[in-house]
Amino acid sequence: YNTAFEVVRNPAGGSFTASKIEKTLTRTLTRAEGVITSSLYVSGLKADIPNPVLVELIRAYSWDVDFQRDIRSGDTFQVMYERVYDEHGNHVHSGNIRFAQLTLSGKRHPIYRYRSKDGDDDYFDERGQTARKALMRTPIDGARLSSGFGRRRHPILGYNKMHRGVDFAAPRGTSIYAAGNGTIIKAGRNGAYGIYIRIRHNNRYSTAYGHMKGLARSARRGKRVTQGQIIGYVGTTGRSTGPHLHYEILSNGRRTNPMKIKMPSGRKLKGGALAAFQAARASIDTAFSGLAPKKVAKAGN
Repeated sequence: YNTAFEVVRNPAGGSFTASKIEKTLTRTLTRAEGVITSSLYVSGLKADIPNPVLVELIRAYSWDVDFQRDIRSGDTFQVMYERVYDEHGNHVHSGNIRFAQLTLSGKRHPIYRYRSKDGDDDYFDERGQTARKALMRTPIDGARLSSGFGRRRHPILGYNKMHRGVDFAAPRGTSIYAAGNGTIIKAGRNGAYGIYIRIRHNNRYSTAYGHMKGLARSARRGKRVTQGQIIGYVGTTGRSTGPHLHYEILSNGRRTNPMKIKMPSGRKLKGGALAAFQAARASIDTAFSGLAPKKVAKAGN
């Protein structure tokens, strides 16, 4: 966004000359907040939060928050993000989220974007614990939880059967992400699972993904993957009645409920790194409190 190219025709020979022009960009902070009556996404749009910022907000909380079960009417959100302007005052794009807070059932959940000395950018809570967990509860964007973990009447077989994972209904072709860093140990067709991937994250945890339409090109057995990397796409292969992702988290080889398992925590700042973060956090808090809200939203479906 900070560069442009100028192409000039040479009047003598008819040739063209291209030159790169550096643009001067200005970043300003914007505050938005609102009350949720049903959907954080809809309420965020009503608060005039740009879609890329809103998607990033939801993803930043996706490790800890079950957006279908944890959100209640009357919960609130606050976010401070960058808006970037060129030298003529034109809005170019929206930048990073610097601070956000969800208040769910009266409990505050603030996060701060912070770059540590080693150059890593991440979101941290007030105690310097990264908001990012080793595994994601929902490795897919914008999906609806269509079937939970536990005994249920199987939609195809017609009798009660233990469902040892969760299903997320989503349009065919929706991207599926690796829930954490790890190595793909199985990729391909796997009986009733259809097109399937299993990732080993460490000695304890693995995750599995079923009924996919297809695999990403880089998703092959033996390949390393990073958290959030696209590994495949929603489909309805195998024993399936419609497009969805079947998702499993395995702990020591045993399938567990992804919506209830206590996720392994990520990085925690200590010592001088924690002190530097707390100083940056205080500065962010001051900046946020000095801004007037862009708009207050109260929205439903």
